Amino acid sequence: MIVQLMGVLSWIFIGYMSMVFLFYIVMFIISAKQLRSQYELNSKEPYEDIENSIDTKPITIIVPAYNEEVGIYNSVRSLLSVNYPQFEIVVVNDGSKDNTVNVMIENFEMTPIKKVVRKILDTKDVKATYQSSLYENVFLVDKENGGKADALNAGINFSHYPYICSLDGDSILEQDAFLKVMKPIIDTNGEVIAVGGSIRIANGCTIERGEVMEIGLSKNPFVTMQVIEYLRAFLMGRIGLSRHNLLLIISGAFGIFHKESLLSIGGYRRNTVGEDMDLVVRLHRLIKEKKQKKKIVYVPDPVCWTEAPENISTLKKQRNRWHRGLFEVIWTHKSMIFNPKYGLVGMVSMPYFVIIEFFSVFIELLGYIILIFGMLFSFIHIDLAILLFSLAFLYGSILSISAVLLEEWSLRKYPKVSHIIKLFFYALSETFWYRPLTVLWRAQGFMQVLTKQQGWGEMTRKGISK
Repeated sequence: MIVQLMGVLSWIFIGYMSMVFLFYIVMFIISAKQLRSQYELNSKEPYEDIENSIDTKPITIIVPAYNEEVGIYNSVRSLLSVNYPQFEIVVVNDGSKDNTVNVMIENFEMTPIKKVVRKILDTKDVKATYQSSLYENVFLVDKENGGKADALNAGINFSHYPYICSLDGDSILEQDAFLKVMKPIIDTNGEVIAVGGSIRIANGCTIERGEVMEIGLSKNPFVTMQVIEYLRAFLMGRIGLSRHNLLLIISGAFGIFHKESLLSIGGYRRNTVGEDMDLVVRLHRLIKEKKQKKKIVYVPDPVCWTEAPENISTLKKQRNRWHRGLFEVIWTHKSMIFNPKYGLVGMVSMPYFVIIEFFSVFIELLGYIILIFGMLFSFIHIDLAILLFSLAFLYGSILSISAVLLEEWSLRKYPKVSHIIKLFFYALSETFWYRPLTVLWRAQGFMQVLTKQQGWGEMTRKGISK
């Protein structure tokens, strides 16, 4: 009986993983073609026109900060050096328990201002607002703790400009990032209402005065594996989805949004840990229900460097939270799944996140259990075990290797050959240790949903800039 059950479950795993692998091969081909076409364009000339164009829109950069005293000064300083005609920086202190407010006030010589902040979006109370006497476009909003979404909404309420950039407090932007990420908005005359850029891992890089001086890789194996994960998620996943206006996630670490569109949907939803994805899904809802010809896109070249977790405990909490957030968004917007009213978003993109992104965790976990116990107790034949492992290896390591190759073939952010070799061999090892861990952590995230555990948890930061 057990042998028969193992056999049935094994073939379910084989069928599912084969389907998923073929899907990602198609995504790889689409992404490779798209990246190559962009790589062949002149990388400088198109953006000089944007910098000097009267059509270039001003941006409000909102930096939600909770206990960011270590990195907030260098992050703001790096933003001041970005190459963009007109922008303001609004740091929103979300009831930090550390010295975040004082770091901002002292380093930027900030003084209180009497500004009436219209509460268009409901937020926790704002205690005070400040403006830098050194840089007139740097502001600080000090408010009661309400979470990241609440802080972003407070920043939107305070903002003066028509486009909003959400940026994490530990992030460093490349100098031309705004010119590149705003190009689709300017080129389409407002048809694009949201744009996401690439996120890369800053751990291991040499960063001075808020600028990436030398790109490197951390010696920490968990950080190196996260570099590969980010390459896979951004270069293989988001490029393919964006090409057909199916993108459902713009990372909270770096994204641009049309302010009026955000206000139309009520800003960020505060009762979820998946507020980034939830926001984009609600924008797609707005587009389809109002029958607008608007787009949400991803641009791979504008890069934001951010600090990644370096210890297992913090990384585990992050992956728990990500899967909880994914489930919350899927459950909240379940009426969109396979609903032709929402076009390809309802018929392709939402099902993709349910079937592949959400359920793959449990199918993969099932595969590991079958493989381990099947071999230990001779429940499955050796040929079937080899097939099971091969599919797990293809889905884990081979797809990650493909993402590393895409990086080397197109953007080449990692200049040293040793970097690519290191990433290649780490990707090769993924199936044997890292992927099973992340699968387990994400499955635990779903269990937290069932037991109604809430909250983001805190990430300890050491800072990424000198």
